[in-house]
Amino acid sequence: MNLLLVYPRWRKLERQVVFHLPPHGPVVFAATLDEDIEVTFVDENVETLDLDVSPDMVAISMMLTAQLPRAFEIAAIFRKRNIPVIAGGIATMLHSEEVGKNVDSIFLGEAEDGHVQKLFQDFTAGELKPVYNFLHDFPAIETVGTARRDILKRELYNHKGMQMFDLIHASRGCHFNCYPCCTPFLGGRKFRPRPIEKVIQEIETIDNNRLFFVDNSMAQDKKWEEELFKALIPLKKKWVCHPIEEDDDILDLAYQAGCWYVYQAVVDMSDLIRNRIKRYHDHGIAVEGTIILGMDNHDIDYIKRLIDFLLEIELELAEFTILTPFSHTPARRQLEREGRILIQDPALYTGDRVVFQPLKLTITELQDMYYYAWETFYQDISCETAMADMYMRVIRREMADGSFKRSRRRKQKFKLPQDVS
Repeated sequence: MNLLLVYPRWRKLERQVVFHLPPHGPVVFAATLDEDIEVTFVDENVETLDLDVSPDMVAISMMLTAQLPRAFEIAAIFRKRNIPVIAGGIATMLHSEEVGKNVDSIFLGEAEDGHVQKLFQDFTAGELKPVYNFLHDFPAIETVGTARRDILKRELYNHKGMQMFDLIHASRGCHFNCYPCCTPFLGGRKFRPRPIEKVIQEIETIDNNRLFFVDNSMAQDKKWEEELFKALIPLKKKWVCHPIEEDDDILDLAYQAGCWYVYQAVVDMSDLIRNRIKRYHDHGIAVEGTIILGMDNHDIDYIKRLIDFLLEIELELAEFTILTPFSHTPARRQLEREGRILIQDPALYTGDRVVFQPLKLTITELQDMYYYAWETFYQDISCETAMADMYMRVIRREMADGSFKRSRRRKQKFKLPQDVS
């Protein structure tokens, strides 16, 4: 059987440097398929999809709400030619009814433990069902295997000659219940760590020194964190992740294990945030702040003071987004209840457009403050230069421990500064 697996394109965050990471969902899905299924993967964000090919089936993997419009275009083209189309991924789970109207079958939930095989068995028997619902029927975490990164065209995931990260997860689920987040709906609120030996085995198959642990939060089980970081030290990988336990011993281990920087939500200007950022820095770990604008306590003055605070605590990078009420989040429930959602068009759910009525700002004011935040934070050093500085930081570490590898993409040569080379 020939399967065309597609990751639809979407418009990237305005003001952010445009770069592309190899997606995680498709390679995890591909790892669950039987060997007799031949997979051709196309990531529309880095290559062109040939709409004239004739596979036995098309599978569309969607992580983001903003991918829906393009996914529906692709599905319509293939279905018109009587080629069946299935869909899965986070956005499919969040918008199952709408997606189901545009494809032949939707897969909801996690694919391991034989879940996805049921769909393909039915397809082979000519009995494909419109919905395969395994939401919250979580497979045993031990059944999660090594992702199939062989389907990726690795040379396409470079940014100006710099090798981008490979994505990996060491756990699923999250016991937190954050206001803008849909993770409790998708993966449940129980922390489900993978066996550490399986995580290490997977990492050893990845021919890339730079990784991104996409776990919702590392700070969910201190003992597990400690064991994972100790196991990572001999591999000499360099990695980024979401928050780590605020503990000196754990942070020291994280740095030894190769932690390069963390994504840390900055939700206010408290001493708690200030001290947390300082503690990362004290342990040699850089920070990219993730800042959501448009919360109910935000007005123009608050946002201006918040940007000043970010500069004061010396974040290496900051990513600004506008509060977006994604489906199955506490934010969505509140704003729907209060009648404040103004726009439903998924193409505008990109995190850089105002789609709801702010409480203390007009729509125009919030949109303007989004631009103000990017321009003010990066007024002395551009976002691209700040990113390059972060890469120089990791290259120095790689060269010091002998793990540095030059990019595979020889056409774009990345010249090292004299103090590194």
